[in-house]
Amino acid sequence: MLRVLVPVDASRNCQFAIRHVIRQFMNNTAMEVHLLNVRTPFSQDIARFVSRRTRQEFHRTEAEKALAPARQLLDSFGVPFSTHVALGERAKIITDMARQLRCDQIVMSTARKNSLTRLVEGSVTNKVIEMTTVPVEVIAGDAVSKFERYGIPAALAATMAAILAAVAE
Repeated sequence: MLRVLVPVDASRNCQFAIRHVIRQFMNNTAMEVHLLNVRTPFSQDIARFVSRRTRQEFHRTEAEKALAPARQLLDSFGVPFSTHVALGERAKIITDMARQLRCDQIVMSTARKNSLTRLVEGSVTNKVIEMTTVPVEVIAGDAVSKFERYGIPAALAATMAAILAAVAE
């Protein structure tokens, strides 16, 4: 049986990975699908002012919102699945969960971003690929916005020009 871990967040791009897994399932029903939503914990500065119960309820509610579209899509095609919610650093939790569940594959979707944007933002997908021994299948999501395509590179170019001008003086 093929065990597949699909990290899911609230982004629209997750639907691309879910649809890919559904197509795989249609070709091989001997598949175990695990959905994982990783929540980022509150900083200590915020956590000390919010009760543990309130924090847990917030994370549970947000996880349900993030998992709902994936659940509906899998249910509509009759794909059995399990859901998991964890708190921590996304890439580490994804790799740890894949190992813990003895997954054969991780299927992740990612937004189509240019190299400059990926360099500035840091990518969970890239971190997972670096950290895991489990094969990772990356499914391309939506194209980037015009701001990400042109605005970020232009802002970086302007910053570099300003730095070079300051150094040249």
